Amino acid sequence: MLCIDHPHTEAYFNLALEEYLLKNKEENIFMLWRNNNAIIVGKHQNTLAEINTENVKEREIKVVRRLTGGGAVYHDLGNLNFTFIMGYDEDQAQIDFKKYTQPIIDVMADLGIKAEFSGRNDLLIDGKKFSGNAEHIYHQKKRVLHHGTLLFASEITDISNALNVNPLKFEGKAMKSVRSRVTNISSHLPQPLSVEEFRTKVMAHIVATNADTKPYQLDTEELNAVQELATEKYETWDWNYGYSPKYGLKNGIKTEGGHVEVHFNVAKGLISGVNIYGDFFVNKDIDSLKEALVGVAHREAAIEEKLTQMEAASYFNNISVQDLVKAFF
Repeated sequence: MLCIDHPHTEAYFNLALEEYLLKNKEENIFMLWRNNNAIIVGKHQNTLAEINTENVKEREIKVVRRLTGGGAVYHDLGNLNFTFIMGYDEDQAQIDFKKYTQPIIDVMADLGIKAEFSGRNDLLIDGKKFSGNAEHIYHQKKRVLHHGTLLFASEITDISNALNVNPLKFEGKAMKSVRSRVTNISSHLPQPLSVEEFRTKVMAHIVATNADTKPYQLDTEELNAVQELATEKYETWDWNYGYSPKYGLKNGIKTEGGHVEVHFNVAKGLISGVNIYGDFFVNKDIDSLKEALVGVAHREAAIEEKLTQMEAASYFNNISVQDLVKAFF
């Protein structure tokens, strides 16, 4: 088993690294890694329905879609992530959360903490979640990617603020994340421990309990290949937002010109139909404006560009383009 203690904390790169290792390595792999201020959404989720867009923009939080299903999670440097990439036989259960979370439960026990597996994919301490897990099957090479979070000393308030979304805004088939009561591992330790010391203990446990482990570092060629994948996929709006399933959004804002409420549908990241309601006054019929927005990406810059091009402010009395853009998010 290759054991990778990965030092980089850039979210786009790290999610690309997982995919690269899954698809380009034959060996079993265990990896520890961290991301700095990022929201990682499940492969099949509607990204905008999972994030507090204003908080994300203000704090410059990176938003990245991962290969695995499950719900959205917030990463900061107080959170340690672990990844197993393993081969499987046809007669084995391909999805097996308990298999890959048991080593973490064992590490917790060694530290004097009783942890338990619960529900579909969570690890709990005293009924509170400290680890969420997800898996992806790569059938082409019969390999499983399992990864999980380990909240060690994360900023719990930051997690809540970044993932706090108005549940009435969105309509769609994508399953929203269920928010759980969370806790930090560090709060339950009988003796203080730093995140780096905890990281060392997790890796030491994996090495001690698995045969033929060896440390591994990616070479320059591999790092360049991962960066290329990050640039071409994991940094793109098309993957992180446009990949979202069909959804509808209803949102209202107050402006100096009155209340504006926007209802619209999105498919493959593009607006497919728009209605604009409110108690505002118009200078001319807004039907042409609504029609012009069909086919525009549900992306702040794209909507602002189209509204500016259409001189949208001239349609309304005392409502600016910037006001209208806010209504779409």
